[in-house]
Amino acid sequence: MTRKTVLIVDDEPAIRDMLKVALEMANFDCIEAKNAHEAQIAVTDNRPDLVLLDWMMPDVTGIELLRRWRRNEDTQYLPVIMLTAKAEEENAIRGLDVGADDYISKPFSPRELASRIKALIRRSTPIVSEELLIAGELILDPVGRLASVKGQNVSLGPTEYKMLEFFMMHPNRAYTREQLLNNVWGANVYIDERTIDVHIRRLRKALSIDGYENIIQTVRGFGYRFSEEALIKSTD
Repeated sequence: MTRKTVLIVDDEPAIRDMLKVALEMANFDCIEAKNAHEAQIAVTDNRPDLVLLDWMMPDVTGIELLRRWRRNEDTQYLPVIMLTAKAEEENAIRGLDVGADDYISKPFSPRELASRIKALIRRSTPIVSEELLIAGELILDPVGRLASVKGQNVSLGPTEYKMLEFFMMHPNRAYTREQLLNNVWGANVYIDERTIDVHIRRLRKALSIDGYENIIQTVRGFGYRFSEEALIKSTD
């Protein structure tokens, strides 16, 4: 299997060194950047498979750099995991809202970090299938890795794409947040269940064309359901 490349963006050399050692032991290739300028050059020149991006950096913060990437067509879908101090977990939720695919709080175990990276890269890798998934006028094309509503393209990050794909393959069934975590992220990845709610909000926002955000139904006290019936009711 081809080794995947991870870009480590952090202004602290000791943190970069620690991450590099841990990831190389997990069979990743690593490149480093100490600020946003170097990170942008590395992304352009090396096309990494994933970026570990520190929130707090001088000059341009990680969150601002992430905003720039999500506005750029070339980096719109670049998988990004935010690195935060434990006291900054609320900031990490904000990072998810801006466009991060995941976050991990310092300090963290190397095994957990490697598992998070592998899970996100799996979610970001196109599946091999030619069958369209269709719900009303919502169409997901696995070959082109595209989604559209009523002919309008829907912009999805890798996690939202994987979540939508899972929902469309398992319609009309309610899933708890834990079940969604296990099916979308993987059973060996430990993530705060609030992360699910953030990605659901992002997915609904992406689908908000003529009421299609309502196709993802909240099951109070339980979790979420993908339901064409909920969509029909919302348009009656």
